[in-house]
Amino acid sequence: MASGQGRDSVAGAPDMSSAAGAQPAAVSGWGPSDGLEFVAQIRQWGREFGFNAIGVGGIDLTDAEPGLMAWVEAGFHGDMDYMARHGLKRARAAELVPGTVRVISARMDYWPAAADAGAALADPQRAYVSRYALGRDYHKVLRARLQKLAERIAAAVPHQYRVFTDSAPVLEVEHASRNGLGWRGKHTLLLDRSAGSWFFLGEIFTDLPLPVDERLEPHCGRCTACIDACPTGAIVAPYRVDARRCISYLTIELQGAIPEALRPQVGNRIYGCDDCQLACPWNRFAQLSCEPDFAPRHRLDSATLVELFAWSAADFAERTAGSPIYRIGHERWLRNIAVALGNAPTTAAVLAALQARAQDDSAIVREHVAWALDRHGGAASG
Repeated sequence: MASGQGRDSVAGAPDMSSAAGAQPAAVSGWGPSDGLEFVAQIRQWGREFGFNAIGVGGIDLTDAEPGLMAWVEAGFHGDMDYMARHGLKRARAAELVPGTVRVISARMDYWPAAADAGAALADPQRAYVSRYALGRDYHKVLRARLQKLAERIAAAVPHQYRVFTDSAPVLEVEHASRNGLGWRGKHTLLLDRSAGSWFFLGEIFTDLPLPVDERLEPHCGRCTACIDACPTGAIVAPYRVDARRCISYLTIELQGAIPEALRPQVGNRIYGCDDCQLACPWNRFAQLSCEPDFAPRHRLDSATLVELFAWSAADFAERTAGSPIYRIGHERWLRNIAVALGNAPTTAAVLAALQARAQDDSAIVREHVAWALDRHGGAASG
């Protein structure tokens, strides 16, 4: 379910930024149309900074709190302890950043001009990397653009603000769905009728009492394409994902061994999984992103498993610098590829690649390589 929507890498709550010397904005003199005109201006600035849509909403997510806590209490967050540690702060913007009265949600499309995703998944000798991770780290791209947008707003109307993009305990999809940017799909990602789900989300928390956008009606109907497509059955019910079974979690967030029972279903997915999105009918309407930062690097959209398994730690560090992949580290990179090689056809090249890592310094890598070799009949190099 890799997507870049609400991928929580939690940081502490920093103080709000503000324009130099500015006090919280005083807009009490605005008439009914002034706020609407200013939001329209914010949307225009957003387009100038590469955002495809901007929505504004309030901060009351009270009715989302029971579902969040039930999800955590069910253990569906797996080893992502920060999900439990920050608890309801995720749903309470004013606790995260005191003074917040509005959340400005921003959408940036990322569907890249890359090798065909379906063809990559269908070729067990190729590596599949989630489409959102083929290029530059979206955290860096969106945060810089959001900061510029917040500063542009502050130049017009001084305000206190803080920008986030999957960088704090924020219910990004929940805010975006209430701010008019789309609706939550049954795979839990945000959907838009014209863009599907191939986009990143970011937020500006502000003390500006801007007029809010209307919430959109959902349009999933009886469709269960995403649920049916999940290789591991991680979407255990509509709008409910057990992260412990999700390939994105297994290949990105999980630090230890990938459960053996799930390894065959991982297939050739070495970083993330897009199956639920690829199956969604609304993604037929997604447009290619014009953002060069999201274009594939180092042939990650077409490389073979054997090629990538040969990367040394230095190769990995150099070639994933500035990429979201960098944070999993070389050990988990090899762990993931070892599983994929275990699912690949038995060839001399596959066996040789695995044998070359059979005595790796990492116990995790050695165990996954041994499993992969056992899948090939425990064969010695042929």
